[in-house]
Amino acid sequence: MIAKTLQDMFKRYRRPGDVVFAFVFLLFALVLLLQLGEQTKVVKRTKWFAQPNFWPMVSLWAMVVFGFLHWLSSALSDRIPGRWPEVGLWLRSLEYIAYFMAYVKLVPLLGYLPSSVLFALFLALRTGFRSPRTLAIAAGFGVAVTVVFRAFLQVKIPAGAVYEYLPDTIRAFALTYL
Repeated sequence: MIAKTLQDMFKRYRRPGDVVFAFVFLLFALVLLLQLGEQTKVVKRTKWFAQPNFWPMVSLWAMVVFGFLHWLSSALSDRIPGRWPEVGLWLRSLEYIAYFMAYVKLVPLLGYLPSSVLFALFLALRTGFRSPRTLAIAAGFGVAVTVVFRAFLQVKIPAGAVYEYLPDTIRAFALTYL
C-alpha cells in the first residue's frame, strides 16, 4: 500500500520531456568537454591540481557523467504521454530570446529610455496584461530601469541615433541621462 502511494506520488512529479532534456544536456556537456583543449591550456612544470584547465575539466566530466546517468534513468523509466507537447512548450519559450535580440538592436537606434519603455510595454502586452494600470506600471518600470542604470550606476550605454534630431539643449541631457 505504501509502495503504491509512493509510486503514484513520484509519477505525478515526473515530466514527460525529461528524456529529451537529459539527451540535449548530455550532448551539450560532451561538446563543451571536446572544446576544453582549445579553450584552456596545460602549463608545463605546474602541479596537476594547479593547472588552468583542472577545475573546468572536473566540472565538465561531472556534467558528462551525471548527464549520462540522468539520460539513462530517463530512457529506462516508463514512457509518459506528452513528451513532444512539452518539448514544443520549451521551444515556444525561445521567442523571448528573439524579443530580447530585437531590443538590443533597437537601443542604438531609439535610445535606452524609449527602447526600455517600449520593451516593457510590449512584454506586458505579450504576456496578457491589458489594463491601463498594469501598462503604466510596465512603462514606469522601463523608466526606472533607465534612471537607475544611466543616472545612478553611470552605465555607459550608446545613445540612440534618434537623439541627433533633438534640439541642442535637450540633446545634451538625453545623451547623458536617457
